[in-house]
Amino acid sequence: MPKVRLGEVTLNYLEGGDPAGAPVVFAHALGTDLRLWEDVWPLLPAGLRLIAWDSRGHGGSDAPPPPYAMGALVRDAEALLDHLEVRDAVFVGLSLGGLVAQGLAVKRLDQLRALVLSNTAAKIGTKQMWEARAQAITEKGLGPQVAGMLERWFTPRFRHSPAATTWRARLAAQPPHGIAGCCSAIAGTDFYTPTSGLRLPVLAIASSDDPATPADLVRETAALIPGAKMELIRRAAHLPPVEQPAAFAGLLTTFLKQTGHI
Repeated sequence: MPKVRLGEVTLNYLEGGDPAGAPVVFAHALGTDLRLWEDVWPLLPAGLRLIAWDSRGHGGSDAPPPPYAMGALVRDAEALLDHLEVRDAVFVGLSLGGLVAQGLAVKRLDQLRALVLSNTAAKIGTKQMWEARAQAITEKGLGPQVAGMLERWFTPRFRHSPAATTWRARLAAQPPHGIAGCCSAIAGTDFYTPTSGLRLPVLAIASSDDPATPADLVRETAALIPGAKMELIRRAAHLPPVEQPAAFAGLLTTFLKQTGHI
């Protein structure tokens, strides 16, 4: 996978599909990486330019010393899309990636024509909760956090699957200081006011069994944006692209058609 130096960080990214196609950009959740979308991409229609990257602090991208600010994560996305000469993209962000999506839409509407906000919100949790989590990871590493994160990521039925075992190993391999840095970014983020000013097509996706960003929280964020649509994926927790990739790809494909992106 290619890497590019953008300001203070080097980002690891991946392109797929048709290089000349309409761009769809994917931003992953905390503790995951660009492989979050590996089961979704093959199910999408041909003719799309697909782009994903590892957020700073994750995967093959740089993990500078924490804390991070959400503005830095948004600048990373902005700089990558400028580097790749992307305009009028549909931006798909899940959880942490959904916060980045909202921040980028407020800042650079020329880069985006529509948003998919999956398992995310204008504000996730409390500042105190995320600061405590960042401190715990800094002091004790990711090990004590893994079980709790998997419980939020996957339903009990799915948690014993080979895919969940793979994601457990991937989570354990993430740089702890990178995850702590992104926890700090989430702690300082409240997008209720800026998100309420967005005026573009938005699809909000929630899962029936998501304890991290429950459906009511996702619905509350969708309600901030005039015309936003809300869809529910059943039998999934916080990571429906892993647990229900066909359902996720189906909703995304329908949205791409409705917005004229394909």
